[in-house]
Amino acid sequence: MEIVIADESHFKYAQIICDTIADSAKVRGTGIAKRTPEYIHKKLENGNAVIALDGNTFAGFCYIEVWGHEKYVANSGLIVHPDYRAKGLAKQIKKKIFELSKAKFPQAKIFGITTALAVMKINYELGYKPVTFSELTDDPQFWKGCQTCKNFDILTRTEQKMCLCTGMLYDPATNDRPTEKKQKKVNGKAFKRLKSIKENIFLKKKTKNI
Repeated sequence: MEIVIADESHFKYAQIICDTIADSAKVRGTGIAKRTPEYIHKKLENGNAVIALDGNTFAGFCYIEVWGHEKYVANSGLIVHPDYRAKGLAKQIKKKIFELSKAKFPQAKIFGITTALAVMKINYELGYKPVTFSELTDDPQFWKGCQTCKNFDILTRTEQKMCLCTGMLYDPATNDRPTEKKQKKVNGKAFKRLKSIKENIFLKKKTKNI
């Protein structure tokens, strides 16, 4: 299995990516914004996507969307083909697109909205925090993308304040700067590890002398 940054050479997978996203929405019975092959092509051209391949067989995909003049980016369209699910691939893809997002847009806040508990868990492990929609981008084009979702009427009725999706946000300004408490925890673990190593060396020497 190989997870790589996608480019024009992966155009041939655009249709199956769209079909897999649509089929997943039907199975889950939840809303998801539809995407066209042409839209996927743009992501591949810009190097704003990763694709998982088993040889030449499509296994998974995720792409980056840029909003608010690069102040926000979203990792969207995370999908794993049914033949490759329950193997931890989604987590690997998510980590890959997350690292790509940080490398290409180091100052941007990374966010996403999802109804999938598995995705929420992965996001949380990467450092995302649940937030209200007001903390996400106010770019109208992002929310326009929700129009093809079956739950768009909920978003409209609540004046874009809430929906069935949960908003999650990663802010590099706070997440990438370790707090004093975190640093003490790291230092404490390092000290315990070093102490354990020294104790083992001492015991070995003592046993040898005996």
